[in-house]
Amino acid sequence: MSDAAENVVDVLVIGAGPTGLACAIDAQNAGFRAMLVDKGCLCNSLFHYPSGMTFFTTPELLEIGNIPFSSPNQKPTRQEALEYYRKVAQHFRLKLRQYQHVDRVEGVAGNFTIHCTDAAGRAHTYKTRAVVIATGYYDRANYLGVPGEDLAKVFHYYQDPHPYFDQDVLVIGGKNSAAIAALDLWRHGARVTLVHRGAAMHKHVKYWILPDIENRIAHDEIHGYFATVVEEIMIDSVRLRTPDGNLTLKNDFVFAMTGYHPDFAFLEALGIRLTGADRTPAFDPKTLESNVAGIYLAGVVVAGKRTNEIFIENGRFHGAQIAASLRQKLS
Repeated sequence: MSDAAENVVDVLVIGAGPTGLACAIDAQNAGFRAMLVDKGCLCNSLFHYPSGMTFFTTPELLEIGNIPFSSPNQKPTRQEALEYYRKVAQHFRLKLRQYQHVDRVEGVAGNFTIHCTDAAGRAHTYKTRAVVIATGYYDRANYLGVPGEDLAKVFHYYQDPHPYFDQDVLVIGGKNSAAIAALDLWRHGARVTLVHRGAAMHKHVKYWILPDIENRIAHDEIHGYFATVVEEIMIDSVRLRTPDGNLTLKNDFVFAMTGYHPDFAFLEALGIRLTGADRTPAFDPKTLESNVAGIYLAGVVVAGKRTNEIFIENGRFHGAQIAASLRQKLS
C-alpha cells in the first residue's frame, strides 16, 4: 500500500487516550479503517499522572475492546494501566500517529482533511470521512491568574515527591489531586502547606483519602489554610489572604492543583457551538455527533467544564455509540 493510501481512512480519532482507543477499536470492529493522532505518546495524559498513582476504580471498569485487564490489585496502578492499553493497541494493530499536533481540520462530512505537524516541524496530511474528538482535558490547566504564577518553581502537575524532600511546598486545591499530592509530599519528607478557597476539603475527595488528609491537617503535620486564596507567589515566599488577614509564608515550590479544562478554542475552530457557563458543546446525546456533521465527540469533552462527570469508566462506551452512527452514515 502506498504512503498516500495509508493516510486515507474512514475515521480519524484525535486523541489516543483510553476513550480514543475505544473509539478506534469500535470503528475498526464495525468494518471501518481507523487512525489515531495524538500530540504526545499513547495515553499521554495517563503517562503524565503521578508516578505512584493508583486508580480509584477496579480493573474491569477500565477495560476496552472486550480485552480483560488482569491485575493482582483491587485498584490498578498507573504503570499497569499503561501496560494494558499498550497491549490493547498492539492486539488490534491500531494505526497510530504519535507526536503529531493537529493544526486544523478542513472539509465537510465524508471528505475531511486533517493538517498536522510533527515534533520536527514537518507537515502531515490525512484524509478521512469522519472525525472523532477525544482530546480529554488534562493538558490544559486552570491558572490562578496571580503574580508569580509563571515562576519556574510553580507546577500545575504533580508526578514524584523525591525532588521536594526537606523543602517548603505549597499545595493549592481541595480535591483529590491536591490531597494526594499533599499526602505524598509529606510522606516523603517535604514540609507541606495546603491552601483551599473552600471552607473544607471538597466532598468529592475519595472516602479513603479524605480522613487521611483531614487527620494530617488536624495534627498540624500538614498545615491547612481554608477559606484562603493565594495573592502572590514570590521567589522565596508566598502571600496568602486568609480569614484572619494576609500572611506571608516561606516557600520553595508550589503545586497549583486547580483542575484542567478541554481545549475550547480547538472545538470552536471546528465550528462546534459551546453554550452556557460550562461551555458545553452541542451534540446529539444518542450518536455523539456534534452540530458539525461528521465530527463526533467522545470522552470528557462532551461535558464542557464539568470534567468530573466523564471518566474512563463511562467514556469508554462512547465508541460504540459513534460506531452505530457511522454504520448508518458511512456504510
